Amino acid sequence: MKIAVVDYGAGNLRSVTKALDYLGFENEITAEKDVIDRAAAVILPGVGAFPDAMENLRRQGLDAAVAENAARKPLLGICLGMQMLLRESTEVRPCGGLGLIPGKIDRIPTALKLPQIGWNSLIVCQNNPLLAHVRSGDYVYFVHSYMAFCDRPDDVAATTDYGAPVTAMVARGNVFGCQFHPEKSGETGLQILKNFGELCK
Repeated sequence: MKIAVVDYGAGNLRSVTKALDYLGFENEITAEKDVIDRAAAVILPGVGAFPDAMENLRRQGLDAAVAENAARKPLLGICLGMQMLLRESTEVRPCGGLGLIPGKIDRIPTALKLPQIGWNSLIVCQNNPLLAHVRSGDYVYFVHSYMAFCDRPDDVAATTDYGAPVTAMVARGNVFGCQFHPEKSGETGLQILKNFGELCK
Protein backbone atom coordinates (compact mmCIF):
# COMPACT_ATOMS: atom_id res chain seq x y z
CA MET A 1 0.00 0.00 0.00
CA LYS A 2 1.38 3.38 -1.03
CA ILE A 3 1.82 6.56 0.95
CA ALA A 4 0.64 9.54 -1.12
CA VAL A 5 2.90 12.61 -0.84
CA VAL A 6 0.77 15.58 -1.88
CA ASP A 7 2.31 17.85 -4.52
CA TYR A 8 0.66 21.27 -4.54
CA GLY A 9 3.73 23.25 -5.60
CA ALA A 10 5.02 24.14 -2.14
CA GLY A 11 6.57 21.01 -0.72
CA ASN A 12 9.96 19.57 0.18
CA LEU A 13 8.90 16.48 -1.74
CA ARG A 14 12.17 14.78 -2.63
CA SER A 15 13.64 14.76 0.86
CA VAL A 16 10.43 13.20 2.18
CA THR A 17 10.25 10.52 -0.50
CA LYS A 18 13.95 9.72 -0.14
CA ALA A 19 13.41 9.08 3.58
CA LEU A 20 10.38 6.87 2.84
CA ASP A 21 12.37 4.98 0.20
CA TYR A 22 15.18 4.42 2.69
CA LEU A 23 12.68 3.01 5.18
CA GLY A 24 11.18 0.73 2.54
CA PHE A 25 7.74 2.34 2.29
CA GLU A 26 6.21 2.51 -1.17
CA ASN A 27 5.23 6.09 -1.96
CA GLU A 28 4.09 8.34 -4.76
CA ILE A 29 4.23 12.10 -5.29
CA THR A 30 0.81 13.12 -6.56
CA ALA A 31 -1.57 16.00 -7.27
CA GLU A 32 -4.39 13.62 -8.19
CA LYS A 33 -7.40 13.07 -5.94
CA ASP A 34 -7.88 9.47 -7.08
CA VAL A 35 -4.30 8.59 -6.13
CA ILE A 36 -4.81 10.13 -2.69
CA ASP A 37 -8.08 8.22 -2.34
CA ARG A 38 -6.36 4.91 -3.12
CA ALA A 39 -3.36 5.50 -0.85
CA ALA A 40 -2.98 3.84 2.53
CA ALA A 41 -1.83 7.11 4.11
CA VAL A 42 -1.17 10.72 3.13
CA ILE A 43 1.71 13.12 3.80
CA LEU A 44 1.20 16.88 3.35
CA PRO A 45 4.66 18.49 3.23
CA GLY A 46 5.32 22.19 2.83
CA VAL A 47 7.72 25.09 2.83
CA GLY A 48 6.90 28.76 2.27
CA ALA A 49 4.02 31.05 3.23
CA PHE A 50 0.69 29.77 4.51
CA PRO A 51 -1.68 31.78 2.24
CA ASP A 52 0.16 30.84 -0.95
CA ALA A 53 0.20 27.18 0.02
CA MET A 54 -3.51 27.12 0.86
CA GLU A 55 -4.34 28.91 -2.39
CA ASN A 56 -2.39 26.31 -4.37
CA LEU A 57 -4.04 23.46 -2.48
CA ARG A 58 -7.53 24.88 -3.04
CA ARG A 59 -6.93 25.71 -6.70
CA GLN A 60 -6.21 22.05 -7.35
CA GLY A 61 -9.12 20.83 -5.22
CA LEU A 62 -6.68 19.04 -2.98
CA ASP A 63 -7.89 20.69 0.23
CA ALA A 64 -11.10 18.66 0.11
CA ALA A 65 -9.24 15.50 -0.90
CA VAL A 66 -6.86 15.78 2.06
CA ALA A 67 -9.64 16.57 4.54
CA GLU A 68 -11.87 13.73 3.31
CA ASN A 69 -9.08 11.18 3.46
CA ALA A 70 -8.01 12.29 6.94
CA ALA A 71 -11.31 10.94 8.25
CA ARG A 72 -10.39 7.37 7.33
CA LYS A 73 -6.61 7.01 7.04
CA PRO A 74 -3.42 8.39 8.60
CA LEU A 75 -2.42 11.92 7.59
CA LEU A 76 0.90 13.57 8.45
CA GLY A 77 1.53 17.28 7.94
CA ILE A 78 5.17 18.39 7.93
CA CYS A 79 6.33 21.96 8.75
CA LEU A 80 4.00 24.24 6.76
CA GLY A 81 1.93 21.13 6.06
CA MET A 82 1.36 20.78 9.80
CA GLN A 83 0.33 24.42 10.10
CA MET A 84 -2.20 23.97 7.31
CA LEU A 85 -3.98 21.35 9.44
CA LEU A 86 -5.21 24.11 11.74
CA ARG A 87 -8.22 26.39 11.32
CA GLU A 88 -6.47 29.66 10.41
CA SER A 89 -3.19 31.56 10.19
CA THR A 90 -2.06 35.18 10.59
CA GLU A 91 1.06 34.73 8.44
CA VAL A 92 1.23 37.47 5.77
CA ARG A 93 -2.57 37.95 6.02
CA PRO A 94 -5.47 36.19 7.74
CA CYS A 95 -6.14 32.92 5.95
CA GLY A 96 -8.23 29.83 6.62
CA GLY A 97 -6.62 26.40 6.86
CA LEU A 98 -7.96 22.87 6.65
CA GLY A 99 -9.53 23.01 10.12
CA LEU A 100 -8.61 19.44 11.06
CA ILE A 101 -7.02 20.61 14.32
CA PRO A 102 -8.83 23.41 16.21
CA GLY A 103 -6.52 26.38 16.67
CA LYS A 104 -4.52 29.01 14.81
CA ILE A 105 -1.05 29.75 13.52
CA ASP A 106 0.71 32.88 14.75
CA ARG A 107 4.25 34.19 15.14
CA ILE A 108 6.42 32.52 17.79
CA PRO A 109 6.29 34.79 20.89
CA THR A 110 10.02 34.81 21.59
CA ALA A 111 12.81 37.33 22.02
CA LEU A 112 15.14 34.97 20.18
CA LYS A 113 16.01 35.41 16.51
CA LEU A 114 13.43 34.29 13.97
CA PRO A 115 13.18 32.12 12.04
CA GLN A 116 14.13 29.35 14.41
CA ILE A 117 16.62 27.34 12.37
CA GLY A 118 18.39 24.28 13.68
CA TRP A 119 18.21 21.39 16.11
CA ASN A 120 16.14 21.51 19.26
CA SER A 121 14.97 18.92 21.76
CA LEU A 122 11.45 17.56 22.07
CA ILE A 123 9.33 17.61 25.20
CA VAL A 124 6.74 14.83 24.90
CA CYS A 125 3.32 15.90 26.23
CA GLN A 126 0.92 13.24 24.94
CA ASN A 127 1.99 9.85 23.65
CA ASN A 128 0.72 8.74 20.24
CA PRO A 129 1.75 6.03 17.72
CA LEU A 130 4.24 8.32 15.96
CA LEU A 131 6.18 8.83 19.20
CA ALA A 132 6.89 5.14 19.81
CA HIS A 133 10.59 4.85 20.75
CA VAL A 134 10.88 8.68 20.83
CA ARG A 135 11.59 10.35 24.15
CA SER A 136 11.78 13.82 25.65
CA GLY A 137 15.26 15.17 24.99
CA ASP A 138 15.54 13.70 21.48
CA TYR A 139 16.63 16.32 18.94
CA VAL A 140 14.89 17.24 15.68
CA TYR A 141 15.42 19.91 13.03
CA PHE A 142 13.26 23.07 12.81
CA VAL A 143 12.97 25.91 10.27
CA HIS A 144 10.04 28.26 11.06
CA SER A 145 8.87 31.62 12.41
CA TYR A 146 5.23 30.72 13.06
CA MET A 147 3.75 28.11 15.37
CA ALA A 148 0.51 26.34 16.24
CA PHE A 149 -1.65 27.54 19.11
CA CYS A 150 -4.05 24.64 19.64
CA ASP A 151 -7.45 25.26 21.24
CA ARG A 152 -7.25 21.92 23.05
CA PRO A 153 -4.13 21.03 25.06
CA ASP A 154 -4.71 17.32 24.35
CA ASP A 155 -3.97 17.98 20.65
CA VAL A 156 -0.39 19.03 21.49
CA ALA A 157 1.72 15.87 21.39
CA ALA A 158 5.12 17.51 21.88
CA THR A 159 6.67 20.92 22.38
CA THR A 160 10.13 22.44 22.24
CA ASP A 161 11.61 25.49 23.95
CA TYR A 162 12.71 28.49 21.89
CA GLY A 163 12.57 31.24 24.48
CA ALA A 164 8.93 30.21 24.86
CA PRO A 165 7.07 26.90 24.60
CA VAL A 166 6.61 26.06 20.92
CA THR A 167 4.25 23.39 19.59
CA ALA A 168 6.45 20.79 17.93
CA MET A 169 3.88 18.08 17.19
CA VAL A 170 0.10 17.76 17.07
CA ALA A 171 -2.09 14.66 17.03
CA ARG A 172 -5.83 14.11 16.85
CA GLY A 173 -7.24 10.76 15.75
CA ASN A 174 -5.76 9.89 12.34
CA VAL A 175 -4.25 13.36 11.97
CA PHE A 176 -0.65 14.05 12.94
CA GLY A 177 1.63 17.03 12.38
CA CYS A 178 5.32 17.73 12.89
CA GLN A 179 6.47 21.35 12.94
CA PHE A 180 10.01 20.04 12.53
CA HIS A 181 11.29 18.14 9.49
CA PRO A 182 11.42 14.42 10.39
CA GLU A 183 13.06 13.68 7.03
CA LYS A 184 15.99 15.92 8.09
CA SER A 185 16.08 14.89 11.76
CA GLY A 186 18.42 11.90 11.77
CA GLU A 187 17.49 8.72 13.59
CA THR A 188 14.70 10.35 15.60
CA GLY A 189 13.03 11.67 12.48
CA LEU A 190 13.38 8.35 10.69
CA GLN A 191 11.80 6.61 13.68
CA ILE A 192 8.80 8.96 13.48
CA LEU A 193 8.42 8.33 9.74
CA LYS A 194 8.79 4.59 10.34
CA ASN A 195 6.06 4.74 12.99
CA PHE A 196 3.82 6.59 10.54
CA GLY A 197 4.48 4.11 7.75
CA GLU A 198 3.65 1.20 10.03
CA LEU A 199 0.17 2.65 10.61
CA CYS A 200 -0.55 1.68 6.99
CA LYS A 201 -0.08 -2.04 7.64
